Amino acid sequence: MKKLVLMLVVFTAIVIKGFSQTASENQSFGKKLLGKMEFGLTAGGNASNFTNANFPTDPLPGFQAGLTVAYKFTDNFMVQEEFLYAMQGAKVKGGILGTQDIKLSYAAVPILFKYRTNSGLFVEGGPQAGFKIKEDMVGYTDAQFFKKIDFGVVGGIGYKSSIGLGIDARYVYGLQKVQENPSVILGDFKNNSIQASIFYVF
Repeated sequence: MKKLVLMLVVFTAIVIKGFSQTASENQSFGKKLLGKMEFGLTAGGNASNFTNANFPTDPLPGFQAGLTVAYKFTDNFMVQEEFLYAMQGAKVKGGILGTQDIKLSYAAVPILFKYRTNSGLFVEGGPQAGFKIKEDMVGYTDAQFFKKIDFGVVGGIGYKSSIGLGIDARYVYGLQKVQENPSVILGDFKNNSIQASIFYVF
């Protein structure tokens, strides 16, 4: 009986030690992972327009704002994913569509590869997917003239200070036709946007 109790005590001690070691290793891994992560907030203004449109347009002012999360492979190279609300579209100056603002609201998700120098200067680039939230055209209610998903590429430059505050400037170039039913009359127009933002990472 004493031997059985002793064996149970030893077995219990081994199991507890094993669990403690595993928990410690998981905690250590979690700390290392968090040490390589950057989380942040970003907001700014933009000027968007259509390219390849068969009607006259001017840039439309708008804004973008959202959250960022980055994983640092090294101190200088990282990949950053963002979750943004972004306005795009154009000011139509007349012609087939008349004079109006076409406002397109997207949930934009860029995935950017970023190289940042030790001084804080960086360059970035990568693909972006935009999921249409709303389209606004004068005289049309619940219209669905524009595609639900928009793909593009992003390129930019910026600076991050040692306290986490920073600025960046980007150009977003659309890769696909914006309208749901492409028209020879309207042209195969695409989104493009120039953006300037301030951000804070922690």
